[in-house]
Amino acid sequence: MAGVVERMARAGHPPLDALSPDEAKRAYEKGAGVLEVPKPPLARIEDFAIPARDGAALPARLYAPSAGRLPLLLYFHGGGFTVGSIATHDTLCRVLAAQSGCAVASVDYRLAPAHRFPTAVHDAWDAVQFIAGQGGGALGLDTARLAFGGDSAGGTLAAVCAILARDAGLPVALQLLFYPGTGARADTDSYRRFADGPVLTRRLVDWFFAQYIDDAQREDWRFAPLLADDVEGVAPAWIGLAECDPVVDEGIAYADKLRLAGVPVDLEIYRGVIHEFLKMGRAIPEALSAQADAARALQSALLRP
Repeated sequence: MAGVVERMARAGHPPLDALSPDEAKRAYEKGAGVLEVPKPPLARIEDFAIPARDGAALPARLYAPSAGRLPLLLYFHGGGFTVGSIATHDTLCRVLAAQSGCAVASVDYRLAPAHRFPTAVHDAWDAVQFIAGQGGGALGLDTARLAFGGDSAGGTLAAVCAILARDAGLPVALQLLFYPGTGARADTDSYRRFADGPVLTRRLVDWFFAQYIDDAQREDWRFAPLLADDVEGVAPAWIGLAECDPVVDEGIAYADKLRLAGVPVDLEIYRGVIHEFLKMGRAIPEALSAQADAARALQSALLRP
């Protein structure tokens, strides 16, 4: 991991927070696949659209290892609610589908600053309702067996959707959360320990949040699920964290919150790695381990009786 960080530093690319939001989006897209494994082939890859509540059409992509009526992971990409896309997480979603035997649908929710909080939450929940309703049947999927997942900001959205699904009476088999942001104020010990990164810095987090949300809104549990009044009865969770990451303490705290409410939690902390390590499988063995662990969790939740 230290070698990867050193090579990143030698490349001399400016941090995303030194760029405009549009420049940051392009820079993240350009670098997203540099350290990823080759894209595994799949039997089925289809682009489709999800209707949002305001009439917008949200791009989405379905990945499936067979043409069968498979259970589904609905996946939300990371990127601080400001960068990232279906394309930046294409390889990861392919890997999860190939290794788990489940279908994966990746959602392009709308990004800040053009679309500020709570648009991303609304888009994510609209995607859930569409897929769980007529969308799943139209795609030939078994949405009676459904999981939510995401990394970083996408993990936040998945956790929020798990709470909304509990409130709506929608059965969800698993919430698959890779280093999710769950707190309101970026004030944990790990934020202090890793304020200067590598990769995810306190300054970059502040920049992301400035694009996305007004300060007065940051106590809303849909931004910070650690502040949710009640998580009893939400879907079981698999939570994968990076040890050297500003958000690691928030991830542990959310696992504790779920466990105290009686929710089954499988918590894995991958040692010596940083935020975003999950998409570095060509260089970091822990990325391959995390992908395989997550795929097994999906198999167990969605495919095994």
